[in-house]
Amino acid sequence: MSDPFIARLPAELNVLTDPVLLARYGSDASGLRAGAPSLVARPATVEQVAELVALCAQEKRHITIVGGGSGLAGGAAPGEGDVVLSLELLNRIEDIDEAGGTALVQAGVVLETLCAAVEEKGWYFPLDLGARGSCQIGGNVATNAGGNRVLRYGTTRQLVLGLEVVLPDGTVMTMLDRTLKNNTGLDLKQLFIGTEGTMGIITRVVVRLFPRPQTRRSALVGLASFAQVAPLLKAARSALPELSSFEVMWADYVAQAANVTGRVVPFDGKWPQAVLLETEGADTPMFHAAFDAFLESVLENGAVQDAIVPQSMEQAADLWAIRDGIGELFNSLRPFVAFDIGIPLKDMGAFIEQVMAEINRRWPQAGNLLFGHLGDGNLHLTTGHLQEADIIPVEEAVYALTSRFNGSISAEHGIGRLKKPFLHYSRDETQQQVMRRIRDALNPQGVLNAARILD
Repeated sequence: MSDPFIARLPAELNVLTDPVLLARYGSDASGLRAGAPSLVARPATVEQVAELVALCAQEKRHITIVGGGSGLAGGAAPGEGDVVLSLELLNRIEDIDEAGGTALVQAGVVLETLCAAVEEKGWYFPLDLGARGSCQIGGNVATNAGGNRVLRYGTTRQLVLGLEVVLPDGTVMTMLDRTLKNNTGLDLKQLFIGTEGTMGIITRVVVRLFPRPQTRRSALVGLASFAQVAPLLKAARSALPELSSFEVMWADYVAQAANVTGRVVPFDGKWPQAVLLETEGADTPMFHAAFDAFLESVLENGAVQDAIVPQSMEQAADLWAIRDGIGELFNSLRPFVAFDIGIPLKDMGAFIEQVMAEINRRWPQAGNLLFGHLGDGNLHLTTGHLQEADIIPVEEAVYALTSRFNGSISAEHGIGRLKKPFLHYSRDETQQQVMRRIRDALNPQGVLNAARILD
């Protein structure tokens, strides 16, 4: 039976209804399929987004907002009969302010595309994550993405100066500030950063840029135990004020990621943990001398056991390919749960010991891979080779322990659909009630991204 709503949609919305084409938009990288969408609309202008949203509000049609599809929390998985609004054609870089160091971009711009464009102008956008080649700026903002350089530059929230959003009734609200200071009352853009499209649809973003680093130095160091991680981080932050990344990987992860990406296993897999650290700055003798002196010092005093220092950009890229290899490992781990946990660094060792003991005791067949941006307390645990019936009990066990350590069940991936049942482990009832009131004030009909974060 044909849907009369489709006939009301303007042709310029680039509507797709073919079931074969719709299947592409039926899930995100989490693999969750919550339902089949009724159609996909791909507007190419903000005005077209507003028109579609207004029509859906009139008809009380639920909208699922889709960006690059790289999310792991099921946030872009549509419900049955949803209208999928894809921002892929809203993909222009409208302006790069070479004097002030800002860029005005549409929400569908791919992160890697933006980074390359601003670097051509001598500027730098530091947000960096494994999905850089597919994730979109609008999705990065909507989920407050973290990534590899949070230690120095902060999460996406710290990189956003202004937003334009389409509200759930189709109203366009423009807050495209381009200044670092704007002390004029409630900072409304914060309502839309990290709230996963439940308050409004981000259509344009003003991002903050930084001077392009002249050079980078990186090293992979081997540690004899996890107890060396925190002292090494403290020493690195003290000696290297331009430290941008501090990525910790466990031996099993390093070996499997190296194999799946076609790289040599560093240190022949000898050390229980490896840390990939990177610093960036001016290409001066002082910069290089400081980095070399730091490595020499930590090797001499036993803070690390071994070090691999790339001699070229290609060698550095090989090390980062191992760090980013988790996406290529997922298929070999299914069914799996990809945990994205925030734990205070002082408690990280105890948490890992307890959570691994619990998983190994109750699910001895499980395969576990550990890595993380431990400079900011973010641990990624992927537990695979499970039975489907094991997934929810595994999640309950890990999130309950996370709560006991006053941690976060989602450090950077968001809540989406998949983590919603466990939100109470990080947000008490009072917090959830306040969040619900704010959402209902802006999205009273639940038109936008229903069933995400909160029921």
